[in-house]
Amino acid sequence: MFYRLLSIVRQPRASPGWQNRPSTRSSASAAEAHSVPLPAQAQVVICGGGIMGTSVAYHLSKLGWKDIVLLEQGRLAAGSTRFCAGILSTARHLTIEQKMADYSNKLYHQLEQETGIQTGYVRTGSLSLAQTQDRLISLKRINSRLNVMGIPSEIISPKRVAELHPLLNVHDLVGAMHVPEDAVMSSADVALALASAASQNNVQIYDRTAVLHVIVKKGQVTGVETDKGQIDCQYFVNCAGQWAYELGLSNEEPVSIPLHACEHFYLLTRPLETPLQSNTPTVVDPDGRIYIRNWQGGILSGGFERNPKPIFTEGKNQLEIHSLQEDWDHFEPLLSSLLRRMPELEALEIMKLVNCPETFTPDMRCVMGESPTVQGYFVLAGMNSAGLSFGGGAGKYLAEWMVYGYPSENVWDLDLKRFGALQSSRTFLRHRVMEVMPLLYDLKVPRWDFQTGRQLRTSPLYDRLDAQGARWMEKHGFERPKYFVPPDKDLLTLEQSKTFYKPDWFDIVESEVKCCKEAVCVIDMSSFTKFEITSTGDQALETLQYLFSNDLDVPVGLIVHTGMLNENGGYENDCSIARLNKRSFFMISPTDQQVHCWSWLKKHMPTDSSLILEDVSWKYTALNLIGPRAVDVLSELSYAPMTPDHFPSLFCKEMSVGYANGIRVMSMTHTGEPGFMLYIPIEYALHVYNEVMSVGQKYGIRNAGYYALRSLRIEKFFAFWGQDLNTYTTPLECGREFRVKLEKGMDFIGRDALLQQKQNGVYKRFTMFILDDHDTDLDLWPWWGEPIYRNGQYVGKTTSSAYSFTLERHVCLGFVHNFSEDTGEEQVVTPDFINRGEYEIDIAGHRFQAKAKLYPFSSLFTHKRRKEDMELSDFHGK
Repeated sequence: MFYRLLSIVRQPRASPGWQNRPSTRSSASAAEAHSVPLPAQAQVVICGGGIMGTSVAYHLSKLGWKDIVLLEQGRLAAGSTRFCAGILSTARHLTIEQKMADYSNKLYHQLEQETGIQTGYVRTGSLSLAQTQDRLISLKRINSRLNVMGIPSEIISPKRVAELHPLLNVHDLVGAMHVPEDAVMSSADVALALASAASQNNVQIYDRTAVLHVIVKKGQVTGVETDKGQIDCQYFVNCAGQWAYELGLSNEEPVSIPLHACEHFYLLTRPLETPLQSNTPTVVDPDGRIYIRNWQGGILSGGFERNPKPIFTEGKNQLEIHSLQEDWDHFEPLLSSLLRRMPELEALEIMKLVNCPETFTPDMRCVMGESPTVQGYFVLAGMNSAGLSFGGGAGKYLAEWMVYGYPSENVWDLDLKRFGALQSSRTFLRHRVMEVMPLLYDLKVPRWDFQTGRQLRTSPLYDRLDAQGARWMEKHGFERPKYFVPPDKDLLTLEQSKTFYKPDWFDIVESEVKCCKEAVCVIDMSSFTKFEITSTGDQALETLQYLFSNDLDVPVGLIVHTGMLNENGGYENDCSIARLNKRSFFMISPTDQQVHCWSWLKKHMPTDSSLILEDVSWKYTALNLIGPRAVDVLSELSYAPMTPDHFPSLFCKEMSVGYANGIRVMSMTHTGEPGFMLYIPIEYALHVYNEVMSVGQKYGIRNAGYYALRSLRIEKFFAFWGQDLNTYTTPLECGREFRVKLEKGMDFIGRDALLQQKQNGVYKRFTMFILDDHDTDLDLWPWWGEPIYRNGQYVGKTTSSAYSFTLERHVCLGFVHNFSEDTGEEQVVTPDFINRGEYEIDIAGHRFQAKAKLYPFSSLFTHKRRKEDMELSDFHGK
């Protein structure tokens, strides 16, 4: 069957011409580069005339910016945008991606009416097929989130699938998800319509004009050098698609943009004997690794194969993208999958196999935001084959970011600053995108880890811990232990177990948590971001007092938990700061804050040379000693009394541990349990670890990992930055008023917003939920992102969850809103509102009863802590 099709395809034929048609555009949509000189200056220069660049230009002009220039090295929409399959899908795992796609859909729907340019928009709906029960669970989780966003969606039977799309073979399906408002269109025409609307709003568009490099002075964009001359500007936006990586490196001060191109294949057929209707639903068959849509009465079908082909690693460039070489042998598995799903296509003639470049990022999420190293340099690229779906929303958020200083939604999952320069190695990117592209359709169960690009950043203890059964996860390129497999467990089975239900590591983590509560455990937490801020005078204290919400003018040796807030009072960072001496501070932040936090500090700190900010993350290995016997282990190793009377809570002191000197010992654990953090100069790490394990034998010591830490912190109602806390969450909304000193004698960023919020009340409140009727062994587990219902009405989503081995129940954390039943507008959330509700958590369409709490169940814990111990930070663990 395949070879008959193949022989037909290989017959020479004329090009279908669809991809070679000229870019039809209105006379106002682009200025001919040879006849119209470039302006000498502009407020914004955008590089890239695809759907991203035109969307940014469109939205900036809508927000009132007028002095905008868009440059395209070839013709508008002649890059990878021209080859896009034209499918808009809102069925996404991330909430922010669902919101971007939903906005894009609404924008494109009205674009033809706004501009008069036909975009081929047809609301077809989409079908996401499930061949397995696990896939159906994954779709049910997505379906629950779409419904609470107001996006129509439903789980349907195979019989219903056959009714909606009669040509599909449904015999191997267990169900599907139907999203009736998903659509298809011409992505190139959408880009041209956006460009036309932008030009009518005075955006100047020049094609056949290449950006050579961005001019940067003192860390700020000042201009752009092109092959037609220089333009002075304040802002530059890199929407160069697959060339964004190269363009970022072309500056004197390079901007790291981690993305890489792979070949992407899809085929086009002649019309069927009875041509497909234009409103035939698009089909995604992730288990078969293919997508299918109507194309002029025939079929357009492609997919994401398991063995992708990276391209352009040498940085080669071309003005316009042409279809790459056909590779039928490579496409055969996807073609076979297509013919199994639609057997009637067997005799259909194929017109062409299209092979086009598509860019992917190291974590399957697009890249957007301002460069951490160059102010005024913004990026929007790396769409992971979802450029059409995300284009409208991503352009809107980036435009808001530029105009207002922040977008209207939390986009941390997409922020360029989630990456460091270490993730821009060509070899790393080449290997990682070969894994990422297949993952687009692989089943993503909770807690899956990337397999490529690993062991990039490791603690000095990595080999020692690995030999003791450590199983690893990766964060910001750093290897961190999840848990430790005992010698009697089957390592291979455990590594391969992936489920939405109770995981195989449950008993292992339970024993680690028990040891933390009853004896002593060691967790290697070296991945934390660690900064030192020092000055010759009082500048360090004065600057930190302005940047942080808590009072840092404390006695030397004390540790302060505090937030680094933005002007709206939201968390840019949640951290712990130890005062080492009167002019020196040691700051500990979450792992993935290394680039973001550094950028924020540099942006807001005075340039006075007497103030020194140093990243010392690599200088220290961090060991967390958790448990009631930690004090015995450390006392024996240091020959110094470590009891609370001699070493009070939240205290930092340099001391000897074993033979090693200069160890920064802190009386906190980030879990609420008793114990200490040891920050050890890396040359002493192995010695101190060996000594701790040796002395700890008599106290029942063992290694533990981040899963145990997660369970401990969640049952204590501690929040993570980046998961529970973000730039749109204030201390008052998450019960952290005690970490804010509004009257500390000086102003700080976010103070005015907090004073206003204190007066007006909060519109969301961080809440702890204990699942009541949930069977840990048999029911689906909550992970994060599950809808929360109060008295049957949707009020928010969970942000994190874990099984509490103390409560013997699942604990979910999340924010509760108060939506007016009449208007849908948000109202003030009071403790009384929280306490009077009956709550349910929706896990893949099944609602479980839950008890809501605004305070931890401290009375149920084995160890009674003093008040300040219960207020220990938690952000870490991430």
